[in-house]
Amino acid sequence: MNSENSLRLAIDIGGTFTDLVLETPGKEYVSHKLLTNHDNPELSILAGIDIVLKKANRSPSELSLIVHGTTLATNALIQRRGAKVAFLTTQGHIDTLAIAREERFEQYDINIDKARPLVPRYLRLPITERLTRDGEIFIGLKTSSILKALKTIKKEAAESIAVGYLHSYINPKHELETREILRHHRPDLDISISSEVAPEIREYERFSTTVCNAYVQPLMARYLSRIKAGLEKKDIYAPFLLITSGGGLTTLETARKFPIRLVESGPAGGAILASKLSSQLGSNASLSFDMGGTTAKLCLINAGEPRLSRQFEVDRSYRFKKGSGLPLKIPVIEMLEIGAGGGSIAHVDKISRIKVGPESAGSSPGPASYNLGGSEPTVTDADLFQGKMVVENFPFDLNIENAKKAINKHISEKLGIPDIDSALGVAEVVDENMASAARAHAAEFGLDLGERDLIAFGGAAPIHAARLGDKLRAKRILIPKNAAVGSALGFLLAAASYEVVRSRHMNLQELNFDLVNKIYEDMREEALAIVTKAAPNATLREVRQISMRYAGQGHELNIKIPNEIFSEDHAQILRDLFETEYSRVYGHKLQKTKIEILSWMLTLFEDTNSLFPASKSNKTESQAEPISHQKFYNSQTKEIIEAPVYERAMIENVSSVKGPALIAEEQTTTVVPIGFKCYLDSLDNIVLEKSDA
Repeated sequence: MNSENSLRLAIDIGGTFTDLVLETPGKEYVSHKLLTNHDNPELSILAGIDIVLKKANRSPSELSLIVHGTTLATNALIQRRGAKVAFLTTQGHIDTLAIAREERFEQYDINIDKARPLVPRYLRLPITERLTRDGEIFIGLKTSSILKALKTIKKEAAESIAVGYLHSYINPKHELETREILRHHRPDLDISISSEVAPEIREYERFSTTVCNAYVQPLMARYLSRIKAGLEKKDIYAPFLLITSGGGLTTLETARKFPIRLVESGPAGGAILASKLSSQLGSNASLSFDMGGTTAKLCLINAGEPRLSRQFEVDRSYRFKKGSGLPLKIPVIEMLEIGAGGGSIAHVDKISRIKVGPESAGSSPGPASYNLGGSEPTVTDADLFQGKMVVENFPFDLNIENAKKAINKHISEKLGIPDIDSALGVAEVVDENMASAARAHAAEFGLDLGERDLIAFGGAAPIHAARLGDKLRAKRILIPKNAAVGSALGFLLAAASYEVVRSRHMNLQELNFDLVNKIYEDMREEALAIVTKAAPNATLREVRQISMRYAGQGHELNIKIPNEIFSEDHAQILRDLFETEYSRVYGHKLQKTKIEILSWMLTLFEDTNSLFPASKSNKTESQAEPISHQKFYNSQTKEIIEAPVYERAMIENVSSVKGPALIAEEQTTTVVPIGFKCYLDSLDNIVLEKSDA
């Protein structure tokens, strides 16, 4: 994909900033950060492309690849501004979306608010048809019921249709026939069918994923079309790929058909960056820490691989409470996202506590210091007021007086404390919010965060990395080069990939090996058709998994299995693999208990070897010379001091720099507190460690 005279461009649209990274054939990076235009996000992209090409003194014709990640689908679901959707389902089951799992996610709150279905009841339309659990036709599909539904769809002006029938994951015949009838009568509507979007067992999760896909499909199709048209106006015809929530690259065509796979696509890039760094440094355990303008994202990385999941929840009615959101059955990098970004708003609650987030000032009006009309204090305002930011490196001018006024009015006056203590309080609260969330996230998987490397990136992360790392007892704190645009940089390290899943319930003792081999043959063919479009000449690798459980249990474990043709010998191999993982997770295994398999999974991905170039610099004992000094609040001594400011490039040939110090680079600042030292490692990461002196 990367020829001798070509450029690759990564674009990440976040809640506050749009980041662009241009990679040259020599692995040099030119980046730019600008405020996101929420009404027309493609305008930020097109403006940013002009700026970053001008910075690099390059022309549009030299672009060979564009990779894009966006939170547009996520935001549409959370803000409920997607399409008006009609849901066609098996007669008698129109309330599946409302009934959900019939579980209480908060046991002791009698007033819990469940996530509202995206489709109102009057647009959940019954269709006469029925399949058995084995996929056999029990009641044939009645065209008259579809025609009746079309009258309601026309009357209510629905823009998109989701189709989900019972047991269609085994036999898609009725859903395919329904789509043909709908297309014949209403070719203008987008149609999502569950047997393609999420062909897995469990009706509620499958229906929810299909409805969410239909909900964002028209919005994403229009958005992607506008980007394509804008690029063509600039005579840019380079391949345009999108990053999925699972961290793989996919084509524009696939993204339009399954936009739900783009949920969490932006944060996935950061997890890829951290994983690559962790692997190349030989770190067995790391924690990815991505703090941008709106949120902070945390991801556990073990042996150079991020945790992966097949289920994700969006729009939780109780923040961070599992079960309170809309479930999505999609491949996703398992990460925790909390409202703790530079733009997170601080306030004083009813019992005089400083609270930070989850509300964010975003890009409009932004933090008070942005001077764009924002008047409420944010984390960025608190950091600026404490002298933690080298303002010359920020993408635009910052107004410290506006930050002080916001902090004084909304915090200091209410608590009767000095402004500097208010600013420190805001920073401490947001750091503790992130630390607490990280501990809880690790505890869900029975893991300890101590002695992990903390890999920090995003515009705000280098400012808070040392304090967060100290709270989490991190072994080392790493700030990658170009940290401010880390997620976009991660896009350029991603591989083209696609996951396919099929639910076919089987008992391990009674496996139909011919059927299993046919399932994997069909899945590979489907994945191959998509991956080869994204990476035509790539060498491909394959990973197979199955979801297994003891008979009678309600939850499964995903088990990685060999890429082999199945035979009778594999029954014992699968049992051993399952019981080893079950023992690891639960500490024991069940004796003489039958094992069943629910789903079969295959992931096909491009075999890439994207490595960061090693530094050629030689560390010496010489002292780095600061370019300036600036006022910095030392929270340990409660005094304002003059802290030295170093350019990142200046510490390349220096053994270490001791805190307090500020390391300035484009678009962000690394804070080195008292008691810490920093140096550059072989991959040009800033490494923060506790100092002996």
